[in-house]
Amino acid sequence: MTNFQRLQKRVFDFVCSFLGLACLWWLILLAALIAYLDTGLNGFFKQERIGKNSKKISVVKIRSMKHISGIITTVTTDKDPRISSIGRFLRKTKIDELPQLWNVLIGNMSLVGPRPDVSGFADKLKGGNRIILSIRPGITGPASLAFHDEEELLAQQKNPEQYNRKVIWPKKIQLNKQYIKNYSLWLDIKLIWKTLTS
Repeated sequence: MTNFQRLQKRVFDFVCSFLGLACLWWLILLAALIAYLDTGLNGFFKQERIGKNSKKISVVKIRSMKHISGIITTVTTDKDPRISSIGRFLRKTKIDELPQLWNVLIGNMSLVGPRPDVSGFADKLKGGNRIILSIRPGITGPASLAFHDEEELLAQQKNPEQYNRKVIWPKKIQLNKQYIKNYSLWLDIKLIWKTLTS
């Protein structure tokens, strides 16, 4: 990715996230209020993730899960008992992801790119795979689209955490590397359109 492409991508991200927040702020606040009434916890959920250059960032989402004592895994399946009934709808419609437009606006995320992972994944990449850390993580991307049914897929496995590390994660690495090597603004637009219409 050239310096001009990076600038082009950042300008596109800034304009789109600003317009998105201007149009959808009411939906974000309404979803946060509903999530609060549903879970009894803050409707906005913040989680530390790994961003560009392995820098830790705080990603904002609408809360879709309740706390259940004894369950601490960061791998979520669609059968996870922590997901509330309303949270399931928010996750299915991706409304829970809308607050990340703020992350894009302030510059620690992009509209399109590798999803920001919790510690133990992207920050452990080695060699050529570390190219994934050379760009801002995204709200959507080729790997996100390829595994749009990830939670359902994981629910079918005997050991979801192992399957995620051994099968899904390596495939995501390859898809994200291809995205970076073949980057264009037009590609971003196509991936965003596919996300909105799929």
